[in-house]
Amino acid sequence: MTARPVDIAPAGPVRFPDSGLGRGWESSAVIVLTAFLLVFGLVSLYNASSILAMEQELADTYYVLRQGTGVVIGVVVMFGCACLPYSVWSRLSWPLLLISIGSLVLLILPWTESIAPSINGSRRWLRIGITVQPSEFAKIAIVVWTAGMAVKKVSQFRSLRRGLAPFLVVWALLVLPIALEPDFSTALLISLLGLLIVFSAGARISHFAFLGLLLAPIVYWQLVGVGFRAQRLLAWANPASDPTGAGFQAYQSLITMGSGGITGVGIGQGRQKFGFLPEAHNDFIFSMIGEQWGLIGVLILLMMYVALVLVGFRIASRAPDLFGELIALGFTSLIALQALLHMAVGLSLLPTTGLALPLISYGRSNLIVTLASLGILMSVARVAPGVKAARA
Repeated sequence: MTARPVDIAPAGPVRFPDSGLGRGWESSAVIVLTAFLLVFGLVSLYNASSILAMEQELADTYYVLRQGTGVVIGVVVMFGCACLPYSVWSRLSWPLLLISIGSLVLLILPWTESIAPSINGSRRWLRIGITVQPSEFAKIAIVVWTAGMAVKKVSQFRSLRRGLAPFLVVWALLVLPIALEPDFSTALLISLLGLLIVFSAGARISHFAFLGLLLAPIVYWQLVGVGFRAQRLLAWANPASDPTGAGFQAYQSLITMGSGGITGVGIGQGRQKFGFLPEAHNDFIFSMIGEQWGLIGVLILLMMYVALVLVGFRIASRAPDLFGELIALGFTSLIALQALLHMAVGLSLLPTTGLALPLISYGRSNLIVTLASLGILMSVARVAPGVKAARA
């Protein structure tokens, strides 16, 4: 009698099926983590915005449904970007940059208020049939343009004039209009993204030190010399010193975070959404998550972001060429910096700023840009991992 062969597990590493959106486990991890954050974000957004919507005589689902349309559009954009070869972005870098500069300049011109109205003291949105925030799309432009130029100038970074200086001139064309909106936090974020990319491409530390000394007086003047920013700094240093004035948001944010305790007050049970914490659905949604979900929910959210960032950096390290590595690094850093700065503001570790929490905060422009960034990240992962092309 012939013995039947015994089934054994296949030897070698486990392989994920090739979906066409990426090879290996990295793209699958990006999709799963993104889906979790989107669902978590919609639930948290409804809890934070329902009362605000009803106070404005709108349906309690108004903000979450609008965000839902952003999710649908953003997911389509994400998978579209994932299917495109990432080398396409190198060819689109100059058009994207010029369109971004043009739209940002439109925001600050004195005769364009009909399409760029002042909202809460800032002109950040263009209303051209649809409402868009050009500074959000400038984040994609700065990453792809800086990465493309860094590849071309990688051998010239030892010279300040031929290496870093041309980047500074072009960055200024993006950063200055954003700062004049005014939106200093986004201007600073975009500057950091550009610097991170050229540093990773080989720019010299001494040039960054020189640049820091050059810009220190300007940054100091913006933080201390501009009235409302100086008040925010003083309030940040001691929120209880002016709890009903400049320190109101920071003070209420700390109360919101502390109210959640270890396990949170429960979904829909928070009190701060009843008008106590301004911008609870946007700039301070992390604090609302702390109240609703408690320390446990905050730690789970933090782990999701850390996992997403680590996967992004792994994709960057396994990119087949320098351009792929730099754009993967740039878009991963964009998500990491925004999440870190938003959380730090919610914990009053930094002065109050207007940066959104990626994939969570209300705002369709930011949501679509973040999902497009993740799609480009998956596009880099589509190329066979671990195969490094020769670099210049």
